[in-house]
Amino acid sequence: MQDLSNPRWMYLKATLLLLILLCSGGLLLADMPTWRTGALLALVVWSSARLYYFMFYVIERYIDSSYRFSGVVSALSYFLGRNAREKRTSPGGKT
Repeated sequence: MQDLSNPRWMYLKATLLLLILLCSGGLLLADMPTWRTGALLALVVWSSARLYYFMFYVIERYIDSSYRFSGVVSALSYFLGRNAREKRTSPGGKT
């Protein structure tokens, strides 16, 4: 699959993602309109954004600048592979 490079398509993608966020959040709040639901929904959105920021910006900038992630699955496989490598090279591991 080719990388998205046209700014118009990137803006369209961002707009569609925002639309999904607003519709799904609105439907959840409409289904159960309580302060608790709203607060939990806000925490899910905020923590998801911070995790995404960490997985792609922080790791590439500050932890491992040689690795380039192509998506969430790539990031998870990096973490799982890194943990396996650390166990093999640790003093108690089998190397």
